[in-house]
Amino acid sequence: MNKFEAVIPSSGCAWVTGASSGIGRAVALALAREGWRVAVSARGKGGLFSLAQEAASLKGSIHPYSLDVTDPRQIADGYAAITGDLGPVALAVLNAGIYLPVEITGQFDAAPFSHSMQVNYMGTVHCLAPLLPDLMARGMGHVLIVSSVTGYGGLPRSAAYGPTKAALINLAESLKFDLDRAGVRISVACPGFVDTPATANNPFPMPFLMPADEAAQRILAGIQKGGFEITFPRRFTYVLKVLNMLPYRIYFQLVKRLTGWN
Repeated sequence: MNKFEAVIPSSGCAWVTGASSGIGRAVALALAREGWRVAVSARGKGGLFSLAQEAASLKGSIHPYSLDVTDPRQIADGYAAITGDLGPVALAVLNAGIYLPVEITGQFDAAPFSHSMQVNYMGTVHCLAPLLPDLMARGMGHVLIVSSVTGYGGLPRSAAYGPTKAALINLAESLKFDLDRAGVRISVACPGFVDTPATANNPFPMPFLMPADEAAQRILAGIQKGGFEITFPRRFTYVLKVLNMLPYRIYFQLVKRLTGWN
């Protein structure tokens, strides 16, 4: 029996977006090890095909689809191709996103804010457009939206990134009311710092930095448990939750101290 059968139907396939690197890639491989047929999508083809080759000896299989989440027509056509090739989607891990660090030094460029929202938030919405009606019509399935602890509150260099992640948390919370009635699970993952290409150039200390493979295992364990929020490592992420309950004067002081921000 598939270890996720109690939460997700064992028939069908999994779809992982943003799978060419980082958390998405690690999650796709972890699912393939469990025997899933995994559709992986991202803009670049190279990383996806190498991922499929890496999974050739695993119990399951990985199937690449070059898709740009900012193009709703491409996503709709891609979803039809995935379900046509691999069968009904039982699990979707909506992970595609970008991190564009911003530091305001006297000039303000709106471009990274707009681009971040188009990829991180609207990209997720574009994926939900074909996905949710399908899952709701079948009354089954699980949607996992990958957000971040930066969605809990403002952090240095996250002015473009953090608001998109906060929006994803709110999106998942709001959708849950409707999806519960339809028999479809939805959850949100809020990881702390994970060692990925996106975090490689952060100029500040990243407490409890976690390898992507370990983050993937935490995510899959959270899916199996069936709760709404998957957050890790808790000794870090729960500190951030508590910080955001404090008065702003104390919050800003402590965040500066924790991140070494001067």
